[in-house]
Amino acid sequence: MSPLTTSALVFACVFGGTLLGFRLRSVVPEEHLNAASRDLVKLGMGIIATMSALVLGLLVTSAKNSYDAESRALIEMSAKIVLLDRVLAHYGPEAQPARELLKVTVSKLVERMWSNNGSHTESTEPIASRSEIVYERVQELVPTTDAQRTLQSRALNIATDIGQMRWLMLEQASGSASTPLLVIVVFSLTITFMSFGLHAPPNGTIVATLFLCALSVSGVMYLILEMYMPFGGLISIPSDPLRAALTYLGQ
Repeated sequence: MSPLTTSALVFACVFGGTLLGFRLRSVVPEEHLNAASRDLVKLGMGIIATMSALVLGLLVTSAKNSYDAESRALIEMSAKIVLLDRVLAHYGPEAQPARELLKVTVSKLVERMWSNNGSHTESTEPIASRSEIVYERVQELVPTTDAQRTLQSRALNIATDIGQMRWLMLEQASGSASTPLLVIVVFSLTITFMSFGLHAPPNGTIVATLFLCALSVSGVMYLILEMYMPFGGLISIPSDPLRAALTYLGQ
């Protein structure tokens, strides 16, 4: 289910709770809406709202950590790609085919990662075989001096690190928001908004205010889900690190 669809369902549940509260207000006996009852309901809703805020904070923190981890991994991988190219450049002209293949691989990776609407799995996996060929090209080099042997060993280590980071990014991007936490937050907010509708007269100002509040809640949920799709959508990670690395390759 897409983030937009999920956020729309959240809005429907939360604002639907408000409308249900308005409906209950018209059928609940008046003695159930006296001052003592309202005070008790307000106390209970305050507890629920506090717990909802805590769980919502957990969701935001988890999503932000996932987004930041992908961003840091992209920057680190970009730096290692440039470093691998420089090591191969120092190796000598024998490493030129590997350097050219590296540049083509990075170019294709940039093109696919930012052209599949955030589908990081689809945009990264097809590049795996090509990047492994880069490793094989480096491994096939036949060093003739101690310096070249050292550079080849270093290049293989860097290539291994790049491959490890690529698969780590792939695994991290397959994560998603905790469904139980989402359900708990939406249920709690629905109950809270229902209490608002129960104790407030359904005039235009109140309906508009609660509508905007429900819209705001669904917007927060949308942003949370979007952060789990870091290579597409509204707040995608920019491709600047890889594109900057690409300009240094082959020099």
